[in-house]
Amino acid sequence: MATSCSSQLSKCVKQHYLDLPQGDKVQAMYIWIDGTGENVRCKTRTLDSEPKSIEDLPEWNFDGSSTYQSEGSNSDMYLIPVAMFRDPFRKDPNKLVLCEVMKYNRKPAETNLRHSCKRIMEMVVNQHPWFGMEQEYTILGTDGHPFGWPSNGFPGPQGPYYCGVGADKAYGRDIVEAHYRACLYAGVEICGTNAEVMPAQWEFQVGPSEGINMGDHLWAARFILHRVCEDFGVIVSFDPKPIPGNWNGAGCHTNFSTKEMREDGGLTYIEESIEKLAKRHDYHIRAYDPKGGLDNARRLTGRHETSNIHEFSAGVANRGASIRIPRAVGQDKKGYFEDRRPSANCDPYSVTEALIRTCLLGEEGEEPMEYKN
Repeated sequence: MATSCSSQLSKCVKQHYLDLPQGDKVQAMYIWIDGTGENVRCKTRTLDSEPKSIEDLPEWNFDGSSTYQSEGSNSDMYLIPVAMFRDPFRKDPNKLVLCEVMKYNRKPAETNLRHSCKRIMEMVVNQHPWFGMEQEYTILGTDGHPFGWPSNGFPGPQGPYYCGVGADKAYGRDIVEAHYRACLYAGVEICGTNAEVMPAQWEFQVGPSEGINMGDHLWAARFILHRVCEDFGVIVSFDPKPIPGNWNGAGCHTNFSTKEMREDGGLTYIEESIEKLAKRHDYHIRAYDPKGGLDNARRLTGRHETSNIHEFSAGVANRGASIRIPRAVGQDKKGYFEDRRPSANCDPYSVTEALIRTCLLGEEGEEPMEYKN
């Protein structure tokens, strides 16, 4: 199993230094989405005291020409703190700071999809939109081979691995447990985890989160997972179809509801939203992966618990549909629905914004509407 050289360094030696007192100073790790729209970057600065709110955190900058976000001749980009979490790696009083990226002219960077999402969320704040996102991922060795798979072959066929228990069924549980506890410590709204259908594939769930918090907390959870995997010397992949052939892909199923949907008779509002989504399928497919649907085309084939990317469908308890209404929701006539189309590498800001635009703002057509400030 190929693991990184860094993971083989002595963690006991490192711990000696982490145990040293840091006085009144605080380390703040600034995190941002780079120009790929999929990967995260980070760097750390020292603060003179522990920040109590976002307002206590200074803006910062970085070299965008090294993150696929600017040219070298005009490379400075701004980091604007937007969400703060406890640091599970350095521990209290140190912080993780999620940031938006602004260009030299103070306009959002191309992969800063949070800026638009927040504005849309503010337009429907009185409807209290809740989201829950099910983030699937695959653990890989540094050679790109799935963790625990035979070096020159494949494990047994799918069947025993989903929610599996035992060394021959659950590949990499130590990573999953470490990530779960780190998220709880950080204050991320993680609500569960399970082994998935393909061996070395897992899922964690974040939510219910209201409005912009959904994207903030999922990106924070992704960053923490990358860092946990770094410590174990392996790689996390959010590729929607990491292994071709008769193996499940990886999605980010998104559960959505409003206050009206959660109240008695809410099924009516759920069905109205599904009707709106049916008329805007192509728009959502483009919003649901960072390559405008090209990544999802490898996953949404109509097989392996997915719908066909070219067709919209909906049904109660149907995991082969675009939209699934959970059976309990159908019985209670209220609750939420699940959009099963988003890919594992989606930007949650893009996904949640698209749902609000179509379901709550009633937008139609292939392009998002422009609203005046």
